[in-house]
Amino acid sequence: MDLRTGDTHDHLKRGFEGLQQEVTWFLEEESPDWIIYDFAPYWLPSVADGLGISHAHFSIVTPWFIAFWGALTDDLINGSDERMLAEDLMTPPKWVPFPSKLCYREHKANLIMCHYSSNASEVSDAYRLWMILKGSDCMFMRYCYELEPQWLTLLEKLHELPVVPVGLLPPTNIGDEKDETWVMVKKWLNGQQKGHVVYVAIRSEIMVSKSELVELDLGLKLSGLPFFWTLRKPAGSTESDSMELPDRFLERTRDRVVVWTSWVPQLQVLSHESVGGFLIHCGWSSNVEGLMSGHPLIMLPFLVDLGLIARIPVDKQVEV
Repeated sequence: MDLRTGDTHDHLKRGFEGLQQEVTWFLEEESPDWIIYDFAPYWLPSVADGLGISHAHFSIVTPWFIAFWGALTDDLINGSDERMLAEDLMTPPKWVPFPSKLCYREHKANLIMCHYSSNASEVSDAYRLWMILKGSDCMFMRYCYELEPQWLTLLEKLHELPVVPVGLLPPTNIGDEKDETWVMVKKWLNGQQKGHVVYVAIRSEIMVSKSELVELDLGLKLSGLPFFWTLRKPAGSTESDSMELPDRFLERTRDRVVVWTSWVPQLQVLSHESVGGFLIHCGWSSNVEGLMSGHPLIMLPFLVDLGLIARIPVDKQVEV
């Protein structure tokens, strides 16, 4: 299930903190060879150290996102990063030794600053990640050497930590041709011109504002192309959480638009010959699936890491 961003995620992290003793007992009893974790359980590396268990952080974000924050120092861990203002994040870091346009745009720089502060879980996301990196034996990363390998080298140097790319891990199961949802979607796609449909997929944990929907509607309308748009409210949304389409949207676009409000088999949509472009929220998984399909990728970042994820592929003219 995709949980909406905000306090829901933070309360989940806080609940996970309550499992610390139980997880410790489990590790003592089972004595695994390795334990692999994400960024949230910042207390887990010290537990694993105390039990003599090898342990690694598994990162599903790109190496340039982590490298953007620089070397791991006590000041950075304690929230005393010299870059304390949003404008400090709007230029490429001085520790990147090769040409790069890696930086935030102003509106995303303002948004990222909230992750330096404590939240409903009482521990900031930044502190969680820095403590995870400080305490890990190595880092496994959803990445590969064939794709901008200099970022892996830089990350190892900055954190003095082995970084092991495990590959892009593309999905292998495209889907079931007899799936009822796919049968309905495919029927519409079959009626479109080859390579003309824009597939729009904003992940369901993101609450898109009314103004963002209006701007997205305008851009799609100006393209003059048919598009298939998946638009779902995040889990836990209420009636007051509006994700209503602009006035008369469906009336104006019914001849060339489908708005789908439930799950769709994304890989099957991307593999259809009528699809010619993929507009995404910039999540790394969607990037991998989009690259696998061979379609032009149109980036529309919303959340914390997504603006930086988009910068490097756009700079390399892989995406726009």
